[in-house]
Amino acid sequence: MLKRLLPLAFLLLLPQFGWAQSTVKIGLDADMSAVAQEGGVAIERGAQLAIDEINQAGGLLGKRLELIIKDHKGNPARGRYNVKHLVKEDGLLAILGGVHTPVVLQELELIHQYGVPFLVPWAAGTPIVDNGFDPNFVFRVSVRDAEAATVMLLHAKKQGHKKVGLLLEQTGWGRSNEKSMLRAAEQFGVEVSQISWFNWRQPSMIKEIERIKESGATAALLVANAPEGAVIVKEVAEHASQDLAIISHWGIVGGEFVKQVGLPTLGKVDLSVLQTYSFAKPYNKALNNRVLEAYRSKYEADIQPEAIPGAVGVAHAYDLVKMLAKAVEASGSLEWNKVRESLKTMKSFDGLLKTYLQPFSESQDALLAPDYMMMEYNEMGHLIPTDNAEK
Repeated sequence: MLKRLLPLAFLLLLPQFGWAQSTVKIGLDADMSAVAQEGGVAIERGAQLAIDEINQAGGLLGKRLELIIKDHKGNPARGRYNVKHLVKEDGLLAILGGVHTPVVLQELELIHQYGVPFLVPWAAGTPIVDNGFDPNFVFRVSVRDAEAATVMLLHAKKQGHKKVGLLLEQTGWGRSNEKSMLRAAEQFGVEVSQISWFNWRQPSMIKEIERIKESGATAALLVANAPEGAVIVKEVAEHASQDLAIISHWGIVGGEFVKQVGLPTLGKVDLSVLQTYSFAKPYNKALNNRVLEAYRSKYEADIQPEAIPGAVGVAHAYDLVKMLAKAVEASGSLEWNKVRESLKTMKSFDGLLKTYLQPFSESQDALLAPDYMMMEYNEMGHLIPTDNAEK
């Protein structure tokens, strides 16, 4: 892909307003009320927990940090509208994105016109980071579809599936996964016998499921958000297709998937889900426990580690905001381009998910395949690592 060079005027006229005031702001643009609300709230909570820690330690360069929330409801046009308004906020330091790859992809041109650091804690589409802009203002702590496919296909192979179908939403996210899954299937010697597509809000996917079954596939690799994922899992359970395993990308956990499916139905389906983090299986126990206790104190006092909704969104947003703070302190500046350069050259960071070494020096994707794992739902509807899950 050819590099898309930003107009010199944008680089020379990056907004420098508001730094005389005592508050610095991070804008969150996510789905806070529609199909991926659970993911949006998880990102909000992870970011806020990090912000609370930063403020308790004196803020950023002596200024208090604040989270400004905008709801795009999964609508790309609304997402662009929100970006345009967030950059007008006095003291804006960066923007956090949400769950939906299609929304983020539509925001990228604006992000790079304004030259504002864009932190991505969930949306997984490969082109979000491999976007062709130079300089690149996107920094992601999340799954990368090109890497997710290798983890999902390797899991399918380990489970003994020689033929699989792809069950993909008809969006940029689905198309991104189609390409990477086909490459990974060839790599691991797994045959893709059928590719079935569906649309958002489609009321039934039984025909798409039947085509996959008729192709001889014993598993379906699913790329869906919670509403469509719930329909598919219920139809697999209810139409004598329980022998079709579902290996799902993580989009289903961004909404009320378990509630929509129901525990009795969920227990009938062989379902595994791609994830990156569980508060029940921590990398850094001391940091995990500190964040967990802060989460309980601020949001849900008695919640168990495995029951935290959208745990990956909490963990990713927490690590991203703390890395942003470290970049600001290292650069001694709140100017967008200097913060971008500081993130790009960061040597290391001890986070919830891992010790990041030069996390953004090359692709600006801080998590890759070795950082992912497969998880499954327990009898309570909570995600837990599978027996063979590795980090």
